[in-house]
Amino acid sequence: MAVYFDNSATTQVDPQVLAAMLPYFTEKYGNASSLHSFGAEAFTALVKARKQVADLLQAEPREIIFTSGGTESDNLALQGTAFLNKHEKKRIITSVIEHPAVLNTCHYLQSCGFEVIYLPVDEDGFVAEESLKEHINRETALVSIMAASNEIGTIQPLAALAEIAHDAGALFHTDAVQAVGKMPFNLHDSDIDLLSLSGHKLHAPKGIGALFLRDGVQLQPLLYGGGHERGLRSSTENIPGIVGLGQACEISRQHGAEEIAQMTAIRDFLIDTTLDSIEGAYLNGARENRLCNNANFRFDYIDGESLVLYLDMEGIAASTGSACSTGSTGPSHVLRALGLSAVQCRGSLRLSLSRFNVMPEAEYFAAVIPSVVEKVRAMSPLGEKKNAIRS
Repeated sequence: MAVYFDNSATTQVDPQVLAAMLPYFTEKYGNASSLHSFGAEAFTALVKARKQVADLLQAEPREIIFTSGGTESDNLALQGTAFLNKHEKKRIITSVIEHPAVLNTCHYLQSCGFEVIYLPVDEDGFVAEESLKEHINRETALVSIMAASNEIGTIQPLAALAEIAHDAGALFHTDAVQAVGKMPFNLHDSDIDLLSLSGHKLHAPKGIGALFLRDGVQLQPLLYGGGHERGLRSSTENIPGIVGLGQACEISRQHGAEEIAQMTAIRDFLIDTTLDSIEGAYLNGARENRLCNNANFRFDYIDGESLVLYLDMEGIAASTGSACSTGSTGPSHVLRALGLSAVQCRGSLRLSLSRFNVMPEAEYFAAVIPSVVEKVRAMSPLGEKKNAIRS
């Protein structure tokens, strides 16, 4: 059996999404800015997709800016806000467990003279409201807190954090790349000003994403050119990708509730069976307020990379954490922020689901994982106490 449990890294393109995209590579290849019928056809597809994305988020179509993915959306939100307000507000607030697309953008902004505050999290990965209140002031331009962790699945209290930001006169951005399609959003009735999403996390292709930008919020562009996307993202639109993202959002809007229920049931089975069957196994992150598709474990006296490789030999694709830190060999910054030691971080395993996963796959994992853990522990150099686990 081949099992793909690494959907937080990327998802397969839904066949319905691919079918919607294909004509825009060959038959309907016009430029959406052209005046002729080919251009009008592409422009109509652009308008439709913008509405499909907006409908999933319960936002207005004019509030959707298409980008190349989550990283660009995060950069546009953070840099666009910071540089537009650089003469008046120099403080940015984020958390220590953000995705590198946010953290590395914040590091760049620090090099440009901005002050960045990195809020700590508790042992389950939650940002405390009191912590934000303590550090926010009238010099704060933006608060950026991810909707849900790409590694441990913790869902942040966005409504409360956004309210605190607004009370201090700051904008609120959330990286919702992992959350869109896995939890509902109603941006009509929200204090969220900016929200990032990426197509390849919800069964659209790689290389397409979007930024929700609330009416009235202004940004300084990153790219300058022909004035596409309200002048905020100049570049001829990627119509096939945009059509794919729109179709993926439409599928999620129509079937999201049942898909979330299905993933939640499989997630809970994976958590319960793994913790029950393996001594020295622990859940990273909160059991409640957790993404429906995320199960992140750590195992005593285990090297997570070895565990991933042995699972791959059994036909199971998983990961030790984020796939978005190229060349990173150190312990996860997210797990370290929970208070775990470097050795504990090394023993992590992330399973992440999609709508295409089914319970028999989880049952196969449950049957395989005890013996794989035992095999990896037998070879582990992480401590002599490992033998006590098997006694």
